[in-house]
Amino acid sequence: MTEEAFAAARAFLDREGRLIERRLATFLFDGADASGVIDAVRAYRNPDGGFGHGLEPDKRCPASLPIDVECALGILLVATGGDTAAGSGHPVADELVRGACDWLASVAASDGAVPCAFPVMERYPRAEHWSDWTYTPGLNPTAGLAGRLHQLGITHQWLDRATDWTWARLESGFDEDAHALIEVMVFLAHVPDRDRAQAVGAHVGDWLSKAAWYRADPTDPGYGLTPLHLAPSPDSPWRQQFGDATIQGHLDRLVRDQQPDGGWPITWDPPGSASGVEWRGIETLRALRALRAYGRL
Repeated sequence: MTEEAFAAARAFLDREGRLIERRLATFLFDGADASGVIDAVRAYRNPDGGFGHGLEPDKRCPASLPIDVECALGILLVATGGDTAAGSGHPVADELVRGACDWLASVAASDGAVPCAFPVMERYPRAEHWSDWTYTPGLNPTAGLAGRLHQLGITHQWLDRATDWTWARLESGFDEDAHALIEVMVFLAHVPDRDRAQAVGAHVGDWLSKAAWYRADPTDPGYGLTPLHLAPSPDSPWRQQFGDATIQGHLDRLVRDQQPDGGWPITWDPPGSASGVEWRGIETLRALRALRAYGRL
């Protein structure tokens, strides 16, 4: 990726991106302090300890939803370098994470599982695919939430229940799509029981080959999760699942996909033009991070 292309991408983020993506960009590329990112995350927090307000932009619901909590945890992981929140020098991040755990405990099923969303979102604009399937507790997002909390080094009674539930689900097999599988891969990468994780993780390659919405072919123009979603950096725990040619093909695709305005496109229909621009900012930042991680930037 040329310096001019990188400058165009940063200009796109400055011009069109949300505050949170702009803060992330200055943290990741300009050496800005992480406190700006954490403050931006806090703006999406509700008094109940959860997160909402379209942090995940496919729905505009202000109420707390588990998918928005997952997005918040992912961003806080970037801001804290993946360290234990309580020991990373970011007391605000620690407060946000523990409050989110308390909220998850309050809305989870008795076994600890949570859904992506709740029917309250129907009062607000949302993408067509955000329908009642999101109200069923599942690996997406329970496994991913648990994995991110383990990565943050958090201990919490809800996390214990969610971890036990996830193990029980995985040890009975896996037959879900790539969105659920990426959640499972986060869980397996960070759950403390490493022997158990390695035993279950041995099946990931087979699960991936059968998963709907997995886009292995870099020439496929359709929507899907690619190897760069699953292994966004060379040191990813799942990098060994993909051959060098596959990774390089998807990196080449990322470079080609940059648009004349400097940003990256999306391949689905969000609930409005504002959401579409927000998603393009998210995808632009994701592309830049992957290209830099793999030495293409």
